[in-house]
Amino acid sequence: MDTDKSTEKDLGTQGAENTVKGKAKQAAGTVQKKVGQVTGDKSMEAKGKAREVGGKAQSKAGKVERKVDTKLKEDV
Repeated sequence: MDTDKSTEKDLGTQGAENTVKGKAKQAAGTVQKKVGQVTGDKSMEAKGKAREVGGKAQSKAGKVERKVDTKLKEDV
């Protein structure tokens, strides 16, 4: 039976992980984009930009998850 490990973590922990993973993807995307620019590879540049934007979105989602978790704990 498959179990989703993300459901075993509280929202704050999951949010912290998403923030870190998002920042890592964002940094990797920035590097990929720059390599594409330097080498003139438009495809690599575009993929890097997409990865960068995706990482930024994941990081922001993680921050929201942490804020929601904090607020829920305050209301208890």
